[in-house]
Amino acid sequence: MYDYDLLVVGSANADLVIGVERRPGAGETVLGSDLAVHPGGKGGNQAVAAARLGARTALLARVGDDDYGRLLLDSQRAAGVDTVGVLVGGAPTGVALITVDPSGDNSIVVSPGANGRLAPGDVRAAASLFHASRVVSTQLEIPLETVAEVVRSLAPGSRFVLNPSPPQPLPQEVLAACDPLIVNEHEAKVILGDALVGERPEDWARILLAKGPRSVVVTLGAEGALVASAAGGVTRVPSVKVDAVDTTGAGDAFTAALAWRLGTGESLADAAAYAARVGAAAVTKAGAQESYPTAAEAEAL
Repeated sequence: MYDYDLLVVGSANADLVIGVERRPGAGETVLGSDLAVHPGGKGGNQAVAAARLGARTALLARVGDDDYGRLLLDSQRAAGVDTVGVLVGGAPTGVALITVDPSGDNSIVVSPGANGRLAPGDVRAAASLFHASRVVSTQLEIPLETVAEVVRSLAPGSRFVLNPSPPQPLPQEVLAACDPLIVNEHEAKVILGDALVGERPEDWARILLAKGPRSVVVTLGAEGALVASAAGGVTRVPSVKVDAVDTTGAGDAFTAALAWRLGTGESLADAAAYAARVGAAAVTKAGAQESYPTAAEAEAL
């Protein structure tokens, strides 16, 4: 019996968001809206998204002993996330600087702060959390050596989900544990590198699968997603048509929903279809964590 449906190991940032008519080019200054501060970070986002859907969720992360750190802890607890694994201190809380244009597209620069201090030793010290969790999800806004330690710490029978964002080459040890590896178009191209052949996402998924993951999901924005595994081949998952307001954090909502539903025993394709509805619901509201739907709101789509 698992105490948690999902353990998220990852980043927790304060999102500093400014709306702009258009994003600036090199050397250019543009005026924007008033600054808004929101709780974010890929790890924090995934934990809140899963908890809001009803998953029993825990977060292993590091924040600073500052106002932003307290904001992030308050947001996690308000969503129902168990923060027993959140470490405090060692560096300022991570910050993401985000510009959002009228179409809802965003550009992000991240200052990792305390996220960069989440170390392999912190993972080893949290062994009890890993043994209590059915699914473990992480991203790359924490050190890659820490992600590798997450893989080594997985309990027998648990499932590992990785969104390699921001993307970088992955060691075979990490790739082999992914079930699934979740990438968007940009992340797929970075990880494939010289192995990239053609412009069809189906081809990217097959080549990624050949690199070692047990399964692969490629998200395609408004075009939906596709899932791939050795047993099931490649399957397209349709999108849900909505009017996008802000895409910030939508991929994190997708990943959280997918990871949770896989833990309940759903097939990869069914879990991805559900996750697509959750991601679509998230883009209809501004912000990241505050935009995440409840289970009832996701089903309404």
